[in-house]
Amino acid sequence: MKKFYLTTPIYYVNDVPHIGHAYTTILADVIKRYKGLRGHRVFFLTGTDEHGQKIERSAAKQGLTPKQLSDAMVEHFKELWRTLHIEYDAFIRTTDEVHIRGVQKVFSRVREKGDIYLGEYAGHYCISCENFIPDSVEETSDGKRACPDCGRLTDNRVREKCYFFRLSAYGDRLLKFYAENPEFVTPRSRMNEVVSFVKMGLRDLSVTRSTVKWGIPVPGDPQQTIYVWFDALSNYITAIDYLDEGERFRDFWPADLHIMAKDILKYHAVYWPAFLMAAGLPLPRKELIHGWWLKDEKKMSKSSGNVLDPHILLRHFSADAIRYFLMREASIGADGNFSHEGFIGRVNTDLTNDWANLVSRTTGMIEKYFANSFQDNAAYTDREKEIETQYNALEKSVLDLFDQYQFNRGLEAVFEYVNQLNRYIVEVQPWNLAKEEENRPRLAGVLKTLSRAILSINALLSPILTETAAMVRAIFHSSDLGLGWKDLPETFAIGRGTQLFPRVDSKAFFAETEAIPASAPIGATMPETSMPPQADAAAQPTAVPQGDATTKVPAADGLIDIDDFKKVQMIVARVLAAAKVEKADKLLKLEIDTGDGTRTLVAGIALHYTPEDLVGRKIIIVKNLKPAKLRGILSQGMILAASDAANRPYIPILPEETPVGAILK
Repeated sequence: MKKFYLTTPIYYVNDVPHIGHAYTTILADVIKRYKGLRGHRVFFLTGTDEHGQKIERSAAKQGLTPKQLSDAMVEHFKELWRTLHIEYDAFIRTTDEVHIRGVQKVFSRVREKGDIYLGEYAGHYCISCENFIPDSVEETSDGKRACPDCGRLTDNRVREKCYFFRLSAYGDRLLKFYAENPEFVTPRSRMNEVVSFVKMGLRDLSVTRSTVKWGIPVPGDPQQTIYVWFDALSNYITAIDYLDEGERFRDFWPADLHIMAKDILKYHAVYWPAFLMAAGLPLPRKELIHGWWLKDEKKMSKSSGNVLDPHILLRHFSADAIRYFLMREASIGADGNFSHEGFIGRVNTDLTNDWANLVSRTTGMIEKYFANSFQDNAAYTDREKEIETQYNALEKSVLDLFDQYQFNRGLEAVFEYVNQLNRYIVEVQPWNLAKEEENRPRLAGVLKTLSRAILSINALLSPILTETAAMVRAIFHSSDLGLGWKDLPETFAIGRGTQLFPRVDSKAFFAETEAIPASAPIGATMPETSMPPQADAAAQPTAVPQGDATTKVPAADGLIDIDDFKKVQMIVARVLAAAKVEKADKLLKLEIDTGDGTRTLVAGIALHYTPEDLVGRKIIIVKNLKPAKLRGILSQGMILAASDAANRPYIPILPEETPVGAILK
């Protein structure tokens, strides 16, 4: 059996998974299932990248150790992958002992060869990308440089002793490899970018840090930690037993396919092959580079507050609907655009009107006219034979497209055939055939042909519509998971049909998710919350001032009854965007999602929280506080926090699974 090893990047754990992570991982899962359908023995790897300065800082801000933060975030990734029907074979963490020792083995091997040497680095460093900024980047008048990867300006300068990898020695070898393997990077336009980058000349690369403690210690020099990209990229071999160079490593390396977004192409197509060459290991066979997902034609980013949380979609749509849209809407290499209108339209048209309706009409007629069971031979015409012939041609075309990872084009072809079948039903009019007993064999031939076509299409769709495909097989009592025309016997029975994709009412959807708050939020009992350990144990709940609006805290002996408490509507919200208010040192302006709309708050917390601390975070707000203006901004609510004796606010940390809109009660 032919083996196939594919990987996603390992995801950084400084934030919860978003639609970009979901797309890459769903794409990998679809490829895994498709390759399995074609008879391959597949190994699918994903995981998390947990080392580096960014994790150190994120953890410290939340009063956690880096490992505590990583442990919590890993569960968010794993839970989302389960919900999206992603079946990976291994989940590697860079904090796993087998990974740590494997990275040290690679490092030692390259150092022994002479391609790693001790030197000194002085210059700018981008913490966000965990990347040294080359001196060739022009410095601004105030001493900052823009990171060539993320574009952020930084004046973060470092000077430290560190180990360098002799990348400059591998330029010619890399160019030779690219020339001999022109399909190494797909699409071709990305391969051209890589070749151009290498031809410009490569400089030696710093691969350790002495000022970052959260990382893998350098063998024999524990004052140094291994640079996160050398660390992270090595996961592709450490996860398959490179440490012992065991059977799994011998079976599956080199990888058949690395999947990633275009922003990390350089690391995978230049650094990673050079590291492997230096270590004397084979290079991966192909790297599949996809574009970014845009939100309403704009690039998603935390700073702009338009990052799309898959959990929001999963409150209203099945995992299969999300998987289908992402595979249908984006072509490899190009950016995909996500809009709620486009998503709902695609689900209602393709999945509800076309596919689910075809299955429902067919099974409904089998139930009505044959009591769910065919007992006799049917009569067929050339039209039914044509349906089979068309499917066989379709399958060949679709498999060719899927082999090239062009799932959007393959799905387009499948649904053209689905529409042909719906037109076939209108053409032959089974309801009229059912009126005459003499037409019963012909009616059976039509419905049996539709059943065979549905099961055949279902197999093609199964890598994408995993749950739905199982439901369709169950209706037809079919255990056949393979490809090809499903030539059911003349005598067979089916079960009762089921609603595969209920129609989504777009008006109701937008009324709930985007309208100005006018009705009660989606309710849920809020889980227990936790406070950062810095908060004083005796800290009392307090209200952060919101302009002219404040909440009076009762005296220690003052009592209220339950009706007074019920007047206060406290809910969980997510911060979409945050910015400092001009000429107001203490104030932040927040745009928040309340589960039934968005609104603006002004909070007096800028001395203790930066906008970056808050974007994407879940907070508790008083929803029904009378709006108040501050610095010309209408503040519609109030954040709840704890405070210590010095009136320093502490915003509670909520479990990520707490739904936006959940009510505190």
